Amino acid sequence: MDTLKTYTFSDLEKWDFSGTALAVVGQPIEHSLSPAMHNAWIRSLSAKDPSFANWAYFRFEIPPELLSEALNYFHKQGFLGINLTVPHKVMALDCVYDCSETARRMGAINTLKWMPHGYRGYNTDGYGLEMGIQKAFGKAFEGANVLISGAGGAARAAVVQALQKGARSIYIRNRSKERLNAMVDNLKDLKGFERIQCLAVEDIEDSLDALPLEGIYINATSLGLKSGDALPLDVTALPPKWVVYDMIYNPKQTDLTRLALEQNRQQATGLGMLVHQGARAFELWSEHSVDAGIMEAAAEHALDTNY
Repeated sequence: MDTLKTYTFSDLEKWDFSGTALAVVGQPIEHSLSPAMHNAWIRSLSAKDPSFANWAYFRFEIPPELLSEALNYFHKQGFLGINLTVPHKVMALDCVYDCSETARRMGAINTLKWMPHGYRGYNTDGYGLEMGIQKAFGKAFEGANVLISGAGGAARAAVVQALQKGARSIYIRNRSKERLNAMVDNLKDLKGFERIQCLAVEDIEDSLDALPLEGIYINATSLGLKSGDALPLDVTALPPKWVVYDMIYNPKQTDLTRLALEQNRQQATGLGMLVHQGARAFELWSEHSVDAGIMEAAAEHALDTNY
């Protein structure tokens, strides 16, 4: 079957792929790089191990109101693995029979694995973020100062990963104080919660002046996806040794990373995060190690070619 096509809910009812099917599910989904990078890895893996020759990764555009029903169909049709993207990651918690402790703490699921009684949910976003930052800057969360913009699922995953990996301090800011407070309230039971501080938007410049000399800034908002978006943070106000990581990977350079580059800061977009969360997901499905470099090359090629 065509792995370049975008499939819909109606295609599930008449699905007839005889191999091992994997898929990414979201809305919108047409521009997802996941099929390109996963199918590139499958081709590489099957050249060494013929048992993977009948594996394929597809994309499905499914509206949120049909997610629960669609996952039932995916399970009946034997899809071994599913990646979930916006807007499904949070609502999927109510659609699985079980989930990992990490996914529960992050309050979102981005990876599903077929089990006899239903799908088990995982969250590989935190791992992908940590690996993306490590590859880009050679920095780990352990002992680091971390500033995060956002109060959605991506921000929560970043906070939980930073806490679990021993960040020294975690600062969070968001334009909506109500959403920020709601997210922080949901994190109160986590070990290390006392290391979290909220920065007020109205006096953000003064707050940034008080930051430690070195740290990692992460944009976990959608600001930057569209041309003309406001900056999630004026990084010129950050201390000079702070690095900038934008979870957005398309466009290849955002206004945020461009501004950081003008300041001679280390900066990177979220392509590394996308690759490494995907590599970890494939490891969960296949129980084989993954060469993330092959996935990354395929994702970069797809980004350069199609977008």
